[in-house]
Amino acid sequence: MKLNDIFSGNFNATEWETKGYQLPKFDIKALREKTAKEPTWVHFGGGNIFRAFPAAILNDALNTGQYDRGVIVAETFDFEVIDKAYTPYNNLSLLVSLQSTGTIEKKVIASVTEALKADPQFPDWQRLVEIFKNPSLQMISFTITEKGYTFNEADLARGLSPLFAMGKVCALLLERWKAGQLPLTVQSMDNCSHNGDKVKAGVFAYAERWVKDGLVPAAFLDYLKDEKKITFPWSMIDKITPRPHEKVKEMLAADGFEDNDYIETEKHTFTAPFVNAEEVQYLVIEDHYTNGRPPLNLGGALYTTRETVDKVETMKVTTCLNPLHTAMAIYGCMLGYTLISAEMADEDLRPFIQKIGYMEAMPVVTDPGVLNPYEFIGAVINRRLPNPFMPDAPQRIACDTSQKLPIRFGETLKKYMARGLDKSNLILIPLTLAGYARYLKGIKDDGTPFDCSPDPLLEELQAIVAPLKIGQADQDWSPLKTLYSRKDVFGLDLYEAGLGEQIEGMVKELFAGPGAVRKTLHKYVSAR
Repeated sequence: MKLNDIFSGNFNATEWETKGYQLPKFDIKALREKTAKEPTWVHFGGGNIFRAFPAAILNDALNTGQYDRGVIVAETFDFEVIDKAYTPYNNLSLLVSLQSTGTIEKKVIASVTEALKADPQFPDWQRLVEIFKNPSLQMISFTITEKGYTFNEADLARGLSPLFAMGKVCALLLERWKAGQLPLTVQSMDNCSHNGDKVKAGVFAYAERWVKDGLVPAAFLDYLKDEKKITFPWSMIDKITPRPHEKVKEMLAADGFEDNDYIETEKHTFTAPFVNAEEVQYLVIEDHYTNGRPPLNLGGALYTTRETVDKVETMKVTTCLNPLHTAMAIYGCMLGYTLISAEMADEDLRPFIQKIGYMEAMPVVTDPGVLNPYEFIGAVINRRLPNPFMPDAPQRIACDTSQKLPIRFGETLKKYMARGLDKSNLILIPLTLAGYARYLKGIKDDGTPFDCSPDPLLEELQAIVAPLKIGQADQDWSPLKTLYSRKDVFGLDLYEAGLGEQIEGMVKELFAGPGAVRKTLHKYVSAR
């Protein structure tokens, strides 16, 4: 069983389907011919998240029979991905959905019609220029991570031969402008807040410099700023796509599926002919297009307003996912866990985050209307976090905690204050913040040391709690006042919020000695 057999048509469909593989319901070669002549969508970033999500939902849309154009992928960073993960398999891949039950679902993805290296050093560049000059092109999109939108002075100074992704995109947009100021939508699908603005800033940085240096006329910048021609919508994307999983490889091999080799490039990109990802996914897109758009809603994407996209992001980041992650990270590190999925089997930690979400954060949740917050958090607790295939660790999530607390908890506390709500309802959120002081000591509940995760304020905050001793009740606790009045860390002065003394009391319990973290956690979770 090989992907290339499906492309050639020389395969036994019954054998694949009997073993649980969902096959494309459309004519792959006809799709490629139509897309080559009249392309509608180019996606920058050929990594695992693209194949597992945007390409997969387009595949679902194509399976409905209501659309007939594929997506052209353009890689800006690691060109080996094209050579090793796309070309040998005729751009086909296998999506393996990892179920929280420990089972998998398998789907052949055939929506990618071309895979190109987005750099002038390769012949593919001329093909990209040709595509950008085609009036049929509706959207270009990105999954290149937030770092991909950056630029620096050295690259800006290279003129019309940039090395970075945003410079290359700007050069291609210049070609589209030359072809008649053709309209286009520039759509980020990266997991970062207000992502459309980040793409916009990157593209504008190059265009403004080129105009300033006299390399292009000012009319090009006017074209980019004309929202009747070019738009930069926001989106919210959420789907975990880990590296190819050994257990998945073994399950595929048992089926007789042969395209299951691991691929590691020289730039240390980890991929494979298959991509494994969690079952739950969300893609909410601002519907602000200038030249039409691919109907990704047929595959499950939600098109809506910018305001609603922002509300979905706020719901996720301040209530339904990120605060739960951080609470699990702080206490998971202290209790010696190395897997989030294992924490979800803990009799104290699971109800800890359930009650934070449903009982304490939910009263001030931002309801976007298009997604139900209760259903979202239910999927997080019951399907996402317990998933045995997800090798996510509290140590990873604990990175940069000082930068996350103001949004993940501070915003909820601010809403309680602004609305005059009874703060006596807040017990486990204060316990989470109290746990942070104990976490900063870098000592597990059993008394053994652990390394706190990287954080730009780690040394500074550890110095504040350094005088505090675990197991010593009679000591000077004044450093806590210094810590919990830090608005930059918690989003507000917790004493001004009327929570400082409550948190201090919890900290003292957590510092009581070995076993105190578990004892204190159990006490407050049970009481709640």
